Amino acid sequence: MPLQTSLCSWFSSLSLTLVDAAIYREWVATLGARDAIARIAHILCELAARLDMVGMLEDDTFQMPFTQANLADACGLSNVHINRTVQEMRHRGLISWQSKTVALLKRKELEIVAEFVPDYLHQSDG
Repeated sequence: MPLQTSLCSWFSSLSLTLVDAAIYREWVATLGARDAIARIAHILCELAARLDMVGMLEDDTFQMPFTQANLADACGLSNVHINRTVQEMRHRGLISWQSKTVALLKRKELEIVAEFVPDYLHQSDG
């Protein structure tokens, strides 16, 4: 039994490591190859996907866990650039961001802008 427990633990940690590596690769692509609107769209889509996995997304709306300044740091952009890009996304009807509440108004279109394919998150279907 201890060997079986060890193997299960090893496979579990290997699986988490592979998921972490996939997420890391996606973020390297996001920061290195995407423009500002695609970077922000990608992080919003990823947040929505992750929150949906744990039941914290309702009607493509969620509570934003950080500020635009935090988002600027995460995306490698200036605060001013983030603000202008968020305004552009609002103007295009892609998102609504009021206080700490973000709504993905046109989620499919936002995913296209972000080139977001959630496969790297390895979500389970049940």
